[in-house]
Amino acid sequence: MDLHRSSIVLLILSILSPVTLSMRYELLSGHTKCISEEIHANAMSVGKYSIVNPNEDHPLPASHKITVRVTSPQGTAYHEADGVDSGQFSLTAVETGDYITCFSAAEHQPETMMTIDFDWRTGIHTKEWSNVAKKSQIEMMEFEVKRLFETVTSIHDEMFYLRDREEEMHELNKSTHSKMAWLSFLSLGICLSVAGLQFWHLKTFFEKKKLI
Repeated sequence: MDLHRSSIVLLILSILSPVTLSMRYELLSGHTKCISEEIHANAMSVGKYSIVNPNEDHPLPASHKITVRVTSPQGTAYHEADGVDSGQFSLTAVETGDYITCFSAAEHQPETMMTIDFDWRTGIHTKEWSNVAKKSQIEMMEFEVKRLFETVTSIHDEMFYLRDREEEMHELNKSTHSKMAWLSFLSLGICLSVAGLQFWHLKTFFEKKKLI
């Protein structure tokens, strides 16, 4: 009797426990791999994926980009991402059936092999997964705030750079105007000196000739 009761308890726990699908697999450029998961109606599902960096000491190669699409049994798209190296999604199933997540890699020459980490969690406890979804939304908002902050910082630095350039141009113009003024005075002095010498030379010439 106790053994039968324990079996029933284990069965109930297995039904109520969320299902976790965590895997790591390889995807060749120009190919597509799809994973299906049966989800019951009104159940919350959360997924997270990322491309494993083949060399942790260097940035992820530019060729390591994927397109991700999550669809319902009827083909409704719940999540779409193009040209990304990581991401996450959350959904509440409208209908019971196989929900499919497909990962596609663009053509690349030479062919590139990518390793993808994929964690897909599905469960009946909507309250628990709603907290995860909220956390996911908060992370997305945090990412957007960081991106906006970086944009503002870049604009701020650009404004300071332009102000410094303006001050440099102002100093250059001021120096140029000062040099031009001295050059003008010097040219005027030279012209007056030459005119004076010519006048003295002509006067001397005319006096020798007794013309004046």
